[in-house]
Amino acid sequence: MEVDLRTPQSVKKLEELGRVRLSDSFFMRDFLYSEISQIEGIPNIPEYPDVAIEAGRGLCQHVLEPIQKALGRVSIRSGYRSPAVNEKGAENKNQYNCSSNASNYAHHIWDYRDKDGNIGATACIVVNSFVDYYEKTGDWQALAWWIHDNIPGYSSLYFFPKLAAVNVRWSPQPEKCISSYIPPKGMLTKPGEQNHSDDHAYLYSHFLNNLKI
Repeated sequence: MEVDLRTPQSVKKLEELGRVRLSDSFFMRDFLYSEISQIEGIPNIPEYPDVAIEAGRGLCQHVLEPIQKALGRVSIRSGYRSPAVNEKGAENKNQYNCSSNASNYAHHIWDYRDKDGNIGATACIVVNSFVDYYEKTGDWQALAWWIHDNIPGYSSLYFFPKLAAVNVRWSPQPEKCISSYIPPKGMLTKPGEQNHSDDHAYLYSHFLNNLKI
């Protein structure tokens, strides 16, 4: 589907953008809903749709689609943020848990490149099949290490306590870092760490043995 490279200014044009297919299972519209946008009345629409689509396709095709194929349905908690929406979320000492626009370029702000000129895209997702296991065990690292070992396209992961939701990012220049707000908090792994290239299969085998999809 061809898409107008300008910011949509009508319902028809926004519908057309929403129908752009990013991968087999995901469309652009799946990533445009925002609670901040809804409550604050700020449109969550890309300023540069072509860049947002390119980055979104990288995320969906190389990260989200392979996760969903292996583990079952992925639910999108937060996807694309316009600069105005993200800026509102970062006001008043991070009132809506958004970092600054500059640090979110090529992360949640898909249509702006980062300081090095690279594209990228982040979505906060819940892996539905993992929720019951996590709520019983608190073991968020099982999913973290599974993604690390099985999804080569991921760039970074950041886990949150509710539902083991995770900010998962794609970039053509992957960082391969995993962090968490769930105890044990902080950095789980990054390049150069001893655990980065270890065999992690035993850390998620219990989850996989009980997987129901």
